[in-house]
Amino acid sequence: MTIWPPKKSELTRPVYRSLANALLRAIENGDFTIGDRLPTHRDLAYDLDISIQTVSRAYEELIRVGAIAGEVGRGSYVLGSQSDTKTSHFYLPADQRNKLIDFSILKPVCEQIHIDAMRAALRNLSDNLPADVVLSFRPTATRHPYLEQAKNWLQICGLDVAANSILLTNGSTASMTVALMTAARPGDHIVTEDFGHHTLRPLTGYLGLKLSGCATDEEGLVPEELERFCLAHHPKALYTMPDGLNPKARIMGLSRRKDIAELARKYDFTIIENDAWGPIQPDRLPPIASLAPDRVLYFTGLSKCVMPGLRTGYLVMPDSLAAAARNRHLVTNWMATAMSVEIATRWIADGTAVKLLEWQKSALATRNSLVARHFSNVDYLASPHGMHIWLPLPQYWGEEAFVAQLRENGVAVGPGSAFAVDAGKVANAVRICLGPTSQEELVNGLSVVRSLLMRQPDLDSIHL
Repeated sequence: MTIWPPKKSELTRPVYRSLANALLRAIENGDFTIGDRLPTHRDLAYDLDISIQTVSRAYEELIRVGAIAGEVGRGSYVLGSQSDTKTSHFYLPADQRNKLIDFSILKPVCEQIHIDAMRAALRNLSDNLPADVVLSFRPTATRHPYLEQAKNWLQICGLDVAANSILLTNGSTASMTVALMTAARPGDHIVTEDFGHHTLRPLTGYLGLKLSGCATDEEGLVPEELERFCLAHHPKALYTMPDGLNPKARIMGLSRRKDIAELARKYDFTIIENDAWGPIQPDRLPPIASLAPDRVLYFTGLSKCVMPGLRTGYLVMPDSLAAAARNRHLVTNWMATAMSVEIATRWIADGTAVKLLEWQKSALATRNSLVARHFSNVDYLASPHGMHIWLPLPQYWGEEAFVAQLRENGVAVGPGSAFAVDAGKVANAVRICLGPTSQEELVNGLSVVRSLLMRQPDLDSIHL
């Protein structure tokens, strides 16, 4: 059934977003195929009786998510279907970050201290680089020398584990993939928070897993709701972020962690515990993995709390799943990159990692204080040293319109619905990340957000 072109009456506000979605549906439906040239901005604007600017914004949105491409002299043409671009790339591409204040990507605060530390590490490596770091090809050759320092870092995170329970990975994304492949097989059901990790849905889809969201409250997952889900759907695994990393910045209390661990035993499912930013929060509670080590695949890394470019992660495996996890890692990654692991190991051993961790804690404490000052009479959700806040919107603001108006005013944020696990669930909120910008830009951007939040939308000012 042909669904292109849409009728003007079928387009809703903001019109550019509605038009972009209509084109994605047309691509998915087969009205356009890869390589097809799209109508020019002017022709489509004329056919639909809308502004050229609106068509341009719709095409820009599709370019941003990788569905189409635009080339001077060739026009705009189709790259792929919606299923090929279903990851929510709401964050800004690198070439646009200098044009907007970027609150869209979860990233630690970075300053000259990080550049200096990496330069010093590389100079040191040039003087005494072990041959195995650049010549190793088999995983076993790069695993054992580093496990003791990995164990030391995990102790800072609240876990005391044997070295042979640790799998070195290229960061938390690699750990997450291995954990999912280890805990479940195609067709199995995974449950997680109703608003969760924005790449979990596409990843589980690629792996052939079913994913559902479970209701949460101020502490995250609600045990009673999780138990009802277990009785109805028999999930193979629970994926959870209990230490404020989840979009709504919820921190799970100790009693609830124990309840969740007990449910895992009762209903025989594996817990995948995402602790990607590690020991960034003050007064950390024990990880769920410390309460149920036989039931939890736990992972953390250094890129969120120490250095963004240091893609080194640690996956802690129960004995019963260790062999399977190593095999999954072997076929998806082969081995962790030895150069990154070498630097991470040296930094843990000589105290650089802890120094950068403490610096990050202080920087995030300052930034959270700035948010509290600017949003003193605004209801929002945050964790003590978190890298983001969750901002529910008043009824008079729709999420898409608010995000679009912020962008018009030079600020990029993550739309809350991008984190919804169940399709169609509306958040009417935005996620604001505190780390990617300078402190001056943070203050300026927060002022823009607050100013827009406090006034009702002027529909006449929205460009159509």
